[in-house]
Amino acid sequence: MPADDGHPGARVRAIAARTLDAVLHRGRSLKAELATALPALADPRDRALVEAICFAVLRQPLRLEAALTEWMPRPLPPRDSELRALLLAGLAQLDPLRLPAHAALDATVQAARLLGRAHQAGLVNALLRRAQRDGLPAVDPRHSHWPSWLRGLLRKDWPERYDDILAQSALEPPMWLRVNRAQGGREAYAQRLAEAGIAASAPADLTDALRLDEPQAVAALPGFAQGAVSVQDASAQRAVEALAPAPGARVLDACAAPGGKSAHLLERDATLHLTALDVDAARLQRVRATLARGGFDADSERLQLRAADAADLDAWWDGAPFDAVLLDAPCSATGIVRRQPDVVLHRRESDIAALSLVQARLLDALWRTLAPGGVLVYATCSILKAENEDQVRAFLARTADARIDALGPAFGHDREVGRQRLPGEDGGDGFFYARLRRAG
Repeated sequence: MPADDGHPGARVRAIAARTLDAVLHRGRSLKAELATALPALADPRDRALVEAICFAVLRQPLRLEAALTEWMPRPLPPRDSELRALLLAGLAQLDPLRLPAHAALDATVQAARLLGRAHQAGLVNALLRRAQRDGLPAVDPRHSHWPSWLRGLLRKDWPERYDDILAQSALEPPMWLRVNRAQGGREAYAQRLAEAGIAASAPADLTDALRLDEPQAVAALPGFAQGAVSVQDASAQRAVEALAPAPGARVLDACAAPGGKSAHLLERDATLHLTALDVDAARLQRVRATLARGGFDADSERLQLRAADAADLDAWWDGAPFDAVLLDAPCSATGIVRRQPDVVLHRRESDIAALSLVQARLLDALWRTLAPGGVLVYATCSILKAENEDQVRAFLARTADARIDALGPAFGHDREVGRQRLPGEDGGDGFFYARLRRAG
């Protein structure tokens, strides 16, 4: 896309529109599109604005689309999908982002020209001015862009919490940090934040976590580049708390990318013998980078990184049993829609059965690597019972030497064979945890 020095904000809006067009109308991944689009912007503030616009649109698209439906005399044809994405980006700047209206309007109108749609710039201007003047049309909060089959599963699984799950999943989540205890305690880092003018709170039941009052760029976090702190949701941090391996244990992180949980395990105890697996070699490099930033040598004797299918034991396992296994399994990601809002746009009903088969295959294979008396934590960022408690019950039924270890209420709602956290509870994501012990 050409530079637009006369209207520096126009290029940002045009990039946001093209990203949204790819996600909304061509089934592309938001993460993948942003990875391609953001490097074109040198200023981190511009990159942050593109992300903010895209997330604002994708968290509540029906609310913005209602304005187009009500205010336009006829729907835009498919060939104008890029214009439709730009209009949604413009509306999101006014509400919910509440950017200064004049700047948002002017830059978005200029973005239409930058996208080769000068003949439609007047339409963009008129619609955004109406939104500025009248506000967005009221929308029934019970309506949701989640597909009907997925809403049906949610209503079946969580009838009393259905509305709240949808509402919480449409909100911007707080920013959570995980303090590297190997470089100092949480209280000491909270003081560093305070000295930098960054306010944070510390939950009593999560040892390494801090919740920021306002999101920050990672460059603003003291010691981030040196591994003093990482960005990780509170619920994800609880997975390692659930595993709690003994000092010096032999531990497997079976689906390790991007490496946050592997780093957390080593931060808690650098004497662990840790094997980190991921099926994708490129993603495994992210694990290596994450560990290196935390000060851990991925080539040390205590640490092994392997690119392999965790369920294909012949491809990677040397036969030495593990004391503890963390299986953060592939799942529907329905507990983290507020962080990955395009998940519900791309998910298909057949995915749940397919993912359940993958989860069962991983559980059965990895159980064979566990020493008698050892512990396996099965975790997902799903809120669907088929992937969580139903999966664990089926595993227990076919696995004679598997037992459930109880987890406390800090891990969420008691499901008898595990604990479930729902989106937004205590500010965290939706997550499931089951702690399984091998008899003997």
